[in-house]
Amino acid sequence: MKNIAVIGAGTMGNGIAHTFAQSGYKVQLIDISESSLKKGIATITKNLDRMVAKEKISEAQKNETLANITTFTSMEEGVEYASLVVEAATENVDLKLKIFKDLDSFCPDDTILATNTSSISITKIASVTSRPQQVIGMHFMNPVPIMKLVEIIKGYNTSPEIYDTVAEISKKLGKVPVEVNDYPGFVANRILMPMINEAIETLYNGVAGVEEIDTVMKLGMAHPMGPLQLADFIGLDVCLSILEVMYDGFKNPKYAPCPLLVNMVMAGKLGVKSKEGFYDYAETHKAEKVSKMFS
Repeated sequence: MKNIAVIGAGTMGNGIAHTFAQSGYKVQLIDISESSLKKGIATITKNLDRMVAKEKISEAQKNETLANITTFTSMEEGVEYASLVVEAATENVDLKLKIFKDLDSFCPDDTILATNTSSISITKIASVTSRPQQVIGMHFMNPVPIMKLVEIIKGYNTSPEIYDTVAEISKKLGKVPVEVNDYPGFVANRILMPMINEAIETLYNGVAGVEEIDTVMKLGMAHPMGPLQLADFIGLDVCLSILEVMYDGFKNPKYAPCPLLVNMVMAGKLGVKSKEGFYDYAETHKAEKVSKMFS
């Protein structure tokens, strides 16, 4: 299994492509936007340059990693020879269902179809394909090249053989695969998002300010980032989408998004990617400082 297709060249997609390519896999990075592909490759190059500067890899390894990545704007062409596809598009149910319908028709019969979804049902995604036994969740953490965890989520019909194959691939990437069953939010976000949402509620209720809330969690709970800064890093729109999936899936009011979060997303204040969230990232170096925290 040497040909890996990655759908989406955004933060998660380019990170996944980087990780596979650095491990020696041939990667087809696919996005409908040529500019997104160029930006994704630029991000990978910058991250590799940082690794070279820190002497974690050589210049030759950097060049080999980049040579392992080919970009496509056509999904049909990009997945033609893929043994494994990892979808990393926007966290939107309808979009993912459309992508998996297309993948099912474009990919070879034995291709494994994985999704990097952080909350959406694997069983639901698999239901639009003719190969539900070959559909699985492969939830990487951001930043992908640095973080060790991969949640491997089995849908209702995912075969044990497919799980074993994906878990083994994850280990070859230097990751630690953890088996998780198919419930909204899985494990990571089922625990993380209510904490972030409660931090936003604490701010919304005037209990303390942004920096004060984050300082309590960093110094008192030994978190490397406070929950509000972490929400900015993840993207407030992504946090909102995950909470909505969990609220819809469990029908439990504890997952209802805080009105402040909803309003900030509607106002376009999405965190680092929009240069403003709970913190102001208008100065480029401030945004870069956040992105480097785990490197």
